[in-house]
Order: sequence, then structure tokens, then C-alpha cells
Amino acid sequence: MGDYDEDTAFLGQAGPYFWTTFCLLNTIFISTGFNGLYIIFVGAAPEHRCLIPEVNLTAAWQEAIIPVTQVNGHEARSQCRRYNLEVVRNLSDKGFAPGSDVNLTGLEQEGCLDGWSYSKDIYQATIVTEWDLVCDNQWKVPFASSTMFVGYLLGSLISGQLSDRFGRKKIIFISLAAQCLSVLLQSFSQSWRMFCIMFLFVGASQISIYVSAFVLGTEVFSKTLRVIFTTLGAFLFYCIGYMMLPWIAYGIREWRTFLAVLSATSVVYIPLWWFIPESPRWLITQGRVAEAEAIVRDAARKNKNEAPLVIFRGSELQSPPPGRVYTMLDVLRSNNIRCITLMCLVLWMAINVGYFGLSLNTSNLSGNPFINCFLSATAEVPAYIVSTWLLKKCPRRALLSTFLFIGGGVLLLIQFIPTTLEYVALALEMTGKFGFTMAFSIVYIYTAELYPTVLRNVGMGMCSSAARIGSITAPYVIYLGSYNKALPYILMGSLTIASSVVNFFLPETHNTDLPETLDQMQECQGYVATVNLFLKGNSLENSGFYYRFFKRQVFPFLSVLTIPSLL
Repeated sequence: MGDYDEDTAFLGQAGPYFWTTFCLLNTIFISTGFNGLYIIFVGAAPEHRCLIPEVNLTAAWQEAIIPVTQVNGHEARSQCRRYNLEVVRNLSDKGFAPGSDVNLTGLEQEGCLDGWSYSKDIYQATIVTEWDLVCDNQWKVPFASSTMFVGYLLGSLISGQLSDRFGRKKIIFISLAAQCLSVLLQSFSQSWRMFCIMFLFVGASQISIYVSAFVLGTEVFSKTLRVIFTTLGAFLFYCIGYMMLPWIAYGIREWRTFLAVLSATSVVYIPLWWFIPESPRWLITQGRVAEAEAIVRDAARKNKNEAPLVIFRGSELQSPPPGRVYTMLDVLRSNNIRCITLMCLVLWMAINVGYFGLSLNTSNLSGNPFINCFLSATAEVPAYIVSTWLLKKCPRRALLSTFLFIGGGVLLLIQFIPTTLEYVALALEMTGKFGFTMAFSIVYIYTAELYPTVLRNVGMGMCSSAARIGSITAPYVIYLGSYNKALPYILMGSLTIASSVVNFFLPETHNTDLPETLDQMQECQGYVATVNLFLKGNSLENSGFYYRFFKRQVFPFLSVLTIPSLL
């Protein structure tokens, strides 16, 4: 086939057509910021205690009927237990006072047989208050969150095939309609099960929007705008939606109305159908060259460029010669690519556990949940800007390991911060979110540069699946905080530090040519070094090998990790 970039070079690298399409296409990513993390507010658990029915109890007994328990080293009223109502009522009727006349610790306890009463200081209604998803049913909230990420996994597996079959533009707008309908139906859920089922469709449609729009942008834009779009544009517009989410939730404290409003936001994208073009590259692969030329000529007119009489040469119509089809089995055929793939899977999983874990944990932080969510979203903006600048100048391996180490390190420090210094803990968590967001943006480019062209789609697909597994796991990691507040931070921090060490053994790709074939792939540092260590043994005459290995590999890595963290 011919070179599309060469055939359309007359359009230039910028111009009104490119910038208009850039802005319009990026606005679609705002919807993913709206709908990606609304479970933070919809699934929030307000302060609650056992509901005490209207019975003849003195004021002292109505307060004392809820036992005091130890929660994270502090005394608090139990949220799941109460003293036996019949026993308390008999004691109250006899005139006994709690504490002075009766030893409360000796009284029989029971569960919240009459339900719960919930504080409405922050939320008027959530799915937790709607279906009593507390105490023994508390696990249902992280399960609901995981269903959306399972939808991500399913959507990422089918969206690429659908866009290849029906076109990028069609799948974007079909997915927008599906997302609008799914969120709207979710707002009418009559049970927790229905909510989870609709959440599955919300996740599938959302990731389909993201993937299809991302692919369309990379195929439509010029080389200059393509770099900005893939490294900065899509992420920043996602952040805009993410930052707007807590203010919408602040204005609407009832979860059904909140979801209905979010679903309605998709309607504003209907006019974009007439302004966002289909991918000319995709049209050419489908043999629809006349439609592709019409789009390119319209772009030339808007950019005030003169298009040639024949834009795409005859070679564009020829089918490419048949070649070998690579599958997932090919990543297991050699030790080198198998080693690289396994380490990439660990990296993607760890980064997604940390990123989504911290995002979902904002409702559990001390202070105002709406401000906390806004700060968490704001922390991502400088991360994307800084990562775009650093990727042009710095080695990928050292850069990724550094921010993984910073992100995981601050999470391990949070558990040592006293509860009285809640703003210090919040600052550390935002620093951790910054580190994970940096790693999130770097790992996409780094992984794509590791794999050869013949296996790049397969490798990225496997890593994306590992990322989905990490995001599915994240709600349960946060759920462990109900047993021990420090446990999620310990798990996420330890996993991230371990992944930063794993990343050290991957080859460096900065200022290197993209590999086209398996033979051009760089060697996995860990595999080669380990083999050499075993082959050379521990004899004294081989001490020079060990010295060179540590000098060239370990020492630079440790210095990159240590110096920025000390500063």
C-alpha cells in the first residue's frame, strides 16, 4: 500500500481543519471523565447506626443502646450492633440508668434487626442507603465497582474488532448512545443486581468510546498533532470531566437524579456527528477510496490548501501481500519476549491497582469528599503535562521506575501519619496519585516501544487485559480498609515498589528505533543477566563481570530512585 502521510502531506501539519477536529474529538473524552468514577459518590457510605424503632426508652438509653467499639485505635459507636432491644426496654421501664445502675459490657448484643439510620449531612441518598449495603452486605459496593471494570475488559476486547468492521466514527456514537441509555436505566434500578448489570454495560460502552476515539484521532491527525493528541489531549480532557464530576455531585446529592443528569450530558454530542469525520485510512482499507478522498479534499478546503487531482495513488487500492498472522502464542515462543511480556503484565496490573485504588478511595479520606475528589483529579493535570515533557528527554525505564517508587513510597508513609495531621496524609495521597498518573501515561508509550510491529497490537492487548484485572481488583483492595485503614496503603505501596524493581530489568527504548520484527527486539536485561550469572558462576576471576554489571545496571538505577526521593 502507499504511504498515507506522504499522500496527504499537502494538508500541512496544522490548520483550521486539524485544530477543529482536535478540539471536537477531545470533548468526547470529557464524557469518560464524567462516567468513569461516579461510583465514588453513588456508592458512598454515610455515617450510620442501628435504627431504633419507636419504643418507650429514656433519652439516656436511646443513646447508650449503641455499644462503643474500637475503630482504628479510636472509640466510636458501633455501626452494625446494638444491645438487645427487649433487655434494654425492660431495664428502662424499671428505672435503671445505663452505666451507673447497669454494666453495659455485660448486656447481650444483637444485629441491626430493624435496619439502619443514615446521616444526611453529606448525601441525601446513595445505593448504600437505598439497599442497606453496610455491615454484612458491605462487600456489595466493591463488587458493583468491579462490574464496571469487568465491562472495561469486555469492551476493550470487542471494541477494536467492531471499529475495524463498522468504522471508528459509527462505534464512537453508538457507544455514546449505549452509555447514555445504560446510565439512564441504571438510575431506575430497582435492585442492587440490576444496578450491577447496567454497570457492566456502562463500563463496556465507556471503554469503547475511549478506544475508538483514540484510534480515530491517531489516524486522522497529522504527525505533529498526533503526538499531542496521544500524549496530552485525550488525558487532559478526561481530567476536565473528572474535575467537573465532584461539583455535579455536590449540587445533586440524590443518586438517581445524579445519574439521570450524567446520562443527559451525552445528548450534547449528537451535533458532533456532522463535524467529526470518519478515518480516511480506515475507508481506504475498506476500498471506499472515493469517500476518503472527499474527506481529505474537504480538509484541504478548510486549511486553504490545493489538493492534487489524484490524492491516493493506484497502489492504495492494492491489497497488501499476505503475511504471517501473529497471535498470543508468539509471546511465549522465546525466553526473551516471554520475560518482557510477563514483566509488562506485572507493571500494568500494579499501576492500575494503585491508580484506580486511590481514585476510588477519595470518599474514604478525611475532610470533604467533593474537595478530595477534585484534588485527586487536579493532581493528574500536571502529571500529564510533565510526563509529556520528560518523555522527550529522559530514558523510559528510569523515568517509570522513579515515579513508581515515589508513588509506592508515599503510600507506605501514610500509615505513619497521625490522624490529627489529616492534611499531611491528604497531601501524601495526592503525591501518590501524581506518581501513579505519571506512570500511567509513561507505560503506554514504553510498552509500545518494547514490542515489534508484528506483535505490538497483540502485546498491547495482553497488557490492557492485565490492566483491567488490576482495576477489577482495586475496589477490593480499598474494601480491606474497613478491617484495617492502613492495609490498602501497605498492599498498594508494596506492589508498586516491587513493580518498580521489576521494571529495572526491562530494556531501554529511549532514542532507539522501533523494532519491526522479533529479531530486532532488545534483550530483556533480567533474563540475560541471570543467565550470565549462572554461566559464569561465583569464581573470583569473574568478579570483573559482576562489577561491570552492577556499575552499568544497578548503580544508575539506584541513583535515579534515591536522589529524586531525597530532594
